[in-house]
Amino acid sequence: MGLDKIFERCSEPKETNRQIGPFFRRWTNSKAFGLQPVSLDDFTKNRKDAILNGSDKQLMVFASDALNYKHPKGLDFIGRFNGKYVVGEAKLLTEFGGHQNAQFNDAISTVESKNVKAIKIAILDGVLYIKGNNKMYKDITTRYKDLNIMSSLVLREFLYQI
Repeated sequence: MGLDKIFERCSEPKETNRQIGPFFRRWTNSKAFGLQPVSLDDFTKNRKDAILNGSDKQLMVFASDALNYKHPKGLDFIGRFNGKYVVGEAKLLTEFGGHQNAQFNDAISTVESKNVKAIKIAILDGVLYIKGNNKMYKDITTRYKDLNIMSSLVLREFLYQI
């Protein structure tokens, strides 16, 4: 690989799926759930419905200390609705196979974490809902059909029905 090719590769934009984390947080901060996300201090002061707004590290420390979340993957969402905690990881899956399968598996492993004192969810959007012979669709309709896997489009409804 020559210098021109190296420069070209280094200049490519991030893959769409790698940009979704900040977009998801920006969306939750937009009051999409009817709540303004709150700081850790405000989140821990009461038992009202709330979404925790903090850095990746703050979310991870809270989840570990308060909810017994020991999984090494970070979380994109921590909320409390009707007195129950909810933790989740958000992914946008834009194609089938390869790295996208690894992203899918990361979200599934978060939902399968053991002994967490919270409802665990995988917030997945993209191609995995296209009916077909692909691994992700097969998995969400068979192997993982009883897990809390949902599109961000139905997340608000899920949270308020807990």
